[in-house]
Amino acid sequence: MTKVVLNGSVSLDGYSAGPNVSDEHPMGEGGERLHEWLFAEGSDGDAAFAATVGAVVLGRRTFDLGLRHWQDTPFPVPSFVLTHEQRPPLAMKSAAFTFVTDGPKSAVALARAAAGDKDVLVMAAAEAAQHVLRAGLVDEIRLQLVPVLLGSGTRLLDGLRPTELERIGVSEADDVLHLRFRVLR
Repeated sequence: MTKVVLNGSVSLDGYSAGPNVSDEHPMGEGGERLHEWLFAEGSDGDAAFAATVGAVVLGRRTFDLGLRHWQDTPFPVPSFVLTHEQRPPLAMKSAAFTFVTDGPKSAVALARAAAGDKDVLVMAAAEAAQHVLRAGLVDEIRLQLVPVLLGSGTRLLDGLRPTELERIGVSEADDVLHLRFRVLR
């Protein structure tokens, strides 16, 4: 069964991006540290998880800041961008970006249909992830806890209602702790 999985890297103090996010600093100042584990020597970049992804939901800001770096969809699967701006689909090398203006439920429904028997990944860049969480659409949360204190920036899990989670996995590497939780309804 297709799961909706919120996935993201966070600092020990809960930030998914550093302060002053911009074109020059798409992860905010110091925020690139949150993804260094992906490129560390001996890391597979979480390839086993990537193989389970059949579609992606992301926010407009992540799309705007990430596209020039990715030069494609962030995973080689259909990607659905939550936005307020009408726009035709954008075909890329691996798949296409579809722009969804009628909210997270619609974006997740489209992503589920596109994912087939694989999972829907919600990129955890704060606002879009929070909208999907608030709508009660997330089945699992995967966090990569990075041993750094950013001190300020964008918090991933701010402003949410109390939600019970069940820990379903923990693993570690030298510079990251991988945490998996099932969202209890």
